[in-house]
Amino acid sequence: MVDLYPPTSPYDHGFLEAGDGNRIYYEQLGNPEGKPALYVHGGPGAGAPQRPTRAWDPKSYRVIRFDQRNCGRSTPHASDPAADMSLNTTQYLIDDMERLREHLGIERWLLNGASWGSTLILAYAQQHPERVSEIVIQAVTMTRRTETDWLYRGAGRFYPEAWDRFRDGVPEGERDGDLLAAYVRLMENPDRAIREKAAADWLAWEDAVISNEPNGAPGMYSNREVDAQIAFVRICAHFFSNGAWLEEDQLLRNAHRLAGVPAVLVHGRHDMGSPVQTAWELAKAWPDARLHIIEDSGHAGSNAANQIARAAIEEFKNG
Repeated sequence: MVDLYPPTSPYDHGFLEAGDGNRIYYEQLGNPEGKPALYVHGGPGAGAPQRPTRAWDPKSYRVIRFDQRNCGRSTPHASDPAADMSLNTTQYLIDDMERLREHLGIERWLLNGASWGSTLILAYAQQHPERVSEIVIQAVTMTRRTETDWLYRGAGRFYPEAWDRFRDGVPEGERDGDLLAAYVRLMENPDRAIREKAAADWLAWEDAVISNEPNGAPGMYSNREVDAQIAFVRICAHFFSNGAWLEEDQLLRNAHRLAGVPAVLVHGRHDMGSPVQTAWELAKAWPDARLHIIEDSGHAGSNAANQIARAAIEEFKNG
């Protein structure tokens, strides 16, 4: 069974004051005395789930979910053009996680997430390995420039008509240049109509990339309300156009810092947006990580992928 437990809703929620006017929303589920586990959402900018969880044993785990800067319920929201994106970088997010850990009085926690969440987990864990008990990640990414170039350009070889529409979403004179930087400029435009259209064009491309996956669903990225679309794309373009402020191969090169941290990596063979080679390279550099390549899965996941991730969560709950 994929869903192991009855639905569990938050028993606590609040805002963490992160400085410079930023407030980070967080909530806690399960057992206040249980093993701490932090769920790190993807995107960047997708926000944490706003539904009960069934993945975690509510008697064994104290699960913390939070909305990363400028998305979800955190404020200011990136749909507001006044929100200062210069205060939202990978290092700011790492510092927010540490601030949240200290605020909640947690010594060490398990980290769980997928896609961009895996990049942020790796970056945090390499800075603070002593604060991490275990790691469980799906759809492994390290947000290298080669990876983002593949997602927003290379994958267009498979979906040329959709990629042409993505490229044509930027002004004509910018279509042969840095598309991500061009989308950053569109998402900073004071005209909301321009931001809405740019967000829709970006998300249509994201939808196309997963459209032929075994479990891809139509509108998987674009099926969110307009403010959430704007925030998601504004934050994604901001991070990816800057290489997430990580040196190329930084997370792979520093994988040795994770020695002694047990991990389970789950990746779909048919992940078009994040090809499995990234997960393979990370697993080779991290002896304490076990990689499971799922044959019926892509970036959107599958029951088989979820079962393996949740089996790892079960395995680690008494650790």
